[in-house]
Amino acid sequence: MALRAVVFDYGMVLSGLPDPAAHAELVRITRLPEAEFETLYWRDRHAYDEGKLTGLEFWQKFNRDLALGLPQTKIDELNDWDGRMWTTQNDAMVAWAERLTARGILTAILSNMGDNVLASIERTFTWPARFDVRVWSFQHLMAKPEPAIYRLTLKQLGTMAEETLFLDDREVNVDAAAGLGMRAIQFSTVAGLRAELIAQGLDAELPLP
Repeated sequence: MALRAVVFDYGMVLSGLPDPAAHAELVRITRLPEAEFETLYWRDRHAYDEGKLTGLEFWQKFNRDLALGLPQTKIDELNDWDGRMWTTQNDAMVAWAERLTARGILTAILSNMGDNVLASIERTFTWPARFDVRVWSFQHLMAKPEPAIYRLTLKQLGTMAEETLFLDDREVNVDAAAGLGMRAIQFSTVAGLRAELIAQGLDAELPLP
């Protein structure tokens, strides 16, 4: 069955690496050792992505749970720097998405995403609006790898799983898509994606990135 759509994760696929200056500010404000900060940062991230916490609530909880004693002004700064940290782009992948659109392939973003991070992205970039479908997890109170969020994306695209290619940097999310019958590739680099598309014979259907 011919491919009709490509679904992209945002973080570490359409985005570039997290902004190091923003990350450094988060570590500085919390006054935590960097390795400890990195571990604790991810502890409640899935709840944030599921919309169970707003960005401000995420950082208020972080402050409260670790007894950091930070004032609200510093929590606001953490929330702002957090959004900035993820407001980067992978130029090659954004350009490839536009080439897919020009070829008549539907494109979608399916991202585990919190409210403040999305606000930062939308303030900075115009290109996300050019995707045919955008599914941001917090808006639907569910997140990858829940099967329901993939089904929602397929419904909005109007495609069958077998007609849809899914790209994500996390293996668990790729496996979930494949379990629903979607074609799925774990993304790490543009060169690796190109090689995998060729290996699967998809270069006959899609322009290469």
